[in-house]
Amino acid sequence: MTFFSLLLNILWIVFGGLWMAAGWLIASVLMAITIIGIPWARAAFNIAFYTLLPFGQTVVSRDAYFGREDIGTGPLGMLGNIIWFVLAGWWLALAHVITAIGLAITIIGIPFAWAHLKLAGLALWPIGKMIVLKE
Repeated sequence: MTFFSLLLNILWIVFGGLWMAAGWLIASVLMAITIIGIPWARAAFNIAFYTLLPFGQTVVSRDAYFGREDIGTGPLGMLGNIIWFVLAGWWLALAHVITAIGLAITIIGIPFAWAHLKLAGLALWPIGKMIVLKE
């Protein structure tokens, strides 16, 4: 992680990253409790870590990264995303949007607001995505 990414991540934690990562962790725990939600729990846990330290990482589609479809990028992945949207995706996305609106009021918060909006999109449709380091 570069110094600039580290600095942005520290500021990010202060400006809403910590509480949104906690929201993702809560979603992960709730999914794990249901047993059948374990695949979504694992994805939510990975995204919680990404939400805590987003700078220096990026989200890419798994089929674009590996060059082939898998179970999460095909029709079953779409079904999984629909189930995720109903159970947890909409409220996580709403929390990211509300945080983004609060941050966009200040000039220094605009880049962080934009990051929250990108995370809101990920919250709506996370299955079939993976988090990789920016290089």
